[in-house]
Amino acid sequence: MKKLILIAVVFLVGILNTQAQVTVSPGIRGGLNISNLTNFGSSDAKTDFYVGGLVAIRFNKYFTLQPELTYTRQGAEAREYSYESFRSNKVTYELNYVSLGAVAKFHFAGGGFHILGGPSVDFKTSDNFPSYDYNPVGVDVAFVAGLGYTLPNGLTFEARFKQGLIDIYGYDGIDNGYDDYYDNIILNNVFQIGISYTFKVK
Repeated sequence: MKKLILIAVVFLVGILNTQAQVTVSPGIRGGLNISNLTNFGSSDAKTDFYVGGLVAIRFNKYFTLQPELTYTRQGAEAREYSYESFRSNKVTYELNYVSLGAVAKFHFAGGGFHILGGPSVDFKTSDNFPSYDYNPVGVDVAFVAGLGYTLPNGLTFEARFKQGLIDIYGYDGIDNGYDDYYDNIILNNVFQIGISYTFKVK
């Protein structure tokens, strides 16, 4: 009986060690941004790109933590109207960021599918908003959620939605007494479709 218990304990420890084996794989990622700004007049989505690097820390077959550093081009398409001629012209508003994020990936057993979610802190590198308007703030905080599929060779296809949490003009969130206050907060939101590749490290 004692031998059976000892064998079971050794077997269990072996399984736990196998499950807990951590692998670290660097990688690259890039893709298409379809971005817009909430409560930004009659704005339309702007199409641009994102590109960056990642480190995939695989704890077991179910869970990966993935820090990311990404350059992301966001913003919106809008129309400006002239009071004199009553005509409008299309204007592209750009908000470009370097994004520092960390997503948690939960892998479905026996396949390459996964869901993901996590926060990011975005540091503005440039914008083209008119100088007579408010200048967008320098930092945004966002949350990312999505799903993807990873091939055995390390190539991953993903679709993500990224929601900004800070007003781009830096409103402090204090209610000013108007009913439409929160309807005037302008937030980044981005739909991303892209690929990534992780390199196998021995």
